[in-house]
Amino acid sequence: MEDIATRPIGMFDSGVGGLTVLKALRERMPCEDVVYLGDTARLPYGTKSAQTVSRYAVQCAAELVRRGIKLLVVACNTASAVAIGPLREAYPDIPVIGVVEPGAQAACRATRNKAIAVIATESTIAGGAYQRAIHAMEPEARVLGHPCPLFVPLAEEGWTEGEVTEGVARRYLDPIFRPASGDERPEAPDTLVLGCTHFPLLAPSIRAVVPASTTIVDSAATTARTVFDALERLNLRRPGSGCGMTRYLTTDDVPRFARTGSRFLGTPVTEAQVELVDL
Repeated sequence: MEDIATRPIGMFDSGVGGLTVLKALRERMPCEDVVYLGDTARLPYGTKSAQTVSRYAVQCAAELVRRGIKLLVVACNTASAVAIGPLREAYPDIPVIGVVEPGAQAACRATRNKAIAVIATESTIAGGAYQRAIHAMEPEARVLGHPCPLFVPLAEEGWTEGEVTEGVARRYLDPIFRPASGDERPEAPDTLVLGCTHFPLLAPSIRAVVPASTTIVDSAATTARTVFDALERLNLRRPGSGCGMTRYLTTDDVPRFARTGSRFLGTPVTEAQVELVDL
């Protein structure tokens, strides 16, 4: 009889940003097998309606479920904000974990002055998913959501450090942490949530421009911890201490996925490792 614990973890994102979650998961659980799906043919999800995103998410999950996964990770902020319910309804026997709730929980634990900044894409900030999740856990929290759209292309181009990236980071973050002299504003946030799976790649530049006392919450790392805890609680950890296998799926442009994926993971991804699928 098959041991369910030996099945792979399934993960999907609209593109390659979720590979930061995969990298964090690999560091915490090196022996787990993983199947990662990047729905690059239909990105970005952030410009689509909630109904469309939910439909795409269920389709991505169906492809992963077909491959025998034991747990599903929604490594996409937009899909995590709108599709967790539909995914759990479609697949009630498979644990589903998104990236929003773990990041919100970590921010609430970290903050001392109950002032939390969230940076993400425009659609994630406009949708208010992090704001709602944080307020559900800490009703008195003051949450400042701030879109940082240029961070995504910088991450995909590999411009993670240097004068240009730090300049962009300073332009986005100074109004939050260093308001102009004479502005009468509440106490600055002491916690910063990286609310986009691309943003952990830019952490060195972000750290360079925010106050040293600021706690930076990496939603990729916090999601990996949540997955680890769920596998432990459900007795689904893969036995052994070897190196798990990763299978990559994409819905478009295998060469670009391999090239950008190598940058995000910090290890080579060859085209031969990536399978083109049609959803």
